[in-house]
Amino acid sequence: MNVKPLSDRVLVLPNPAEEKTAGGLIIPDTAKEKPLAGKVVAAGPGTADVKMEVKEGDQVLYGKYAGTEINVEGVTYLILKQAEILAIIE
Repeated sequence: MNVKPLSDRVLVLPNPAEEKTAGGLIIPDTAKEKPLAGKVVAAGPGTADVKMEVKEGDQVLYGKYAGTEINVEGVTYLILKQAEILAIIE
């Protein structure tokens, strides 16, 4: 993959949406919730004002409407600013 985020942007691979409920019911595509967590695939170098706190491989939580979806080689990624990331999951 040849996508390198600039400035304080981060490329995230969202976790897959849930296919079934806890009770075993299958969720149709139209009712699936957009995932709010994912894995950082690449991170930009930061700026003079913003130090990058996330790195490649981190699991992160982000807001429901954060970032922009992009499609690279048939895989959907999310590109967002570091400020849109809510937390790093350890």
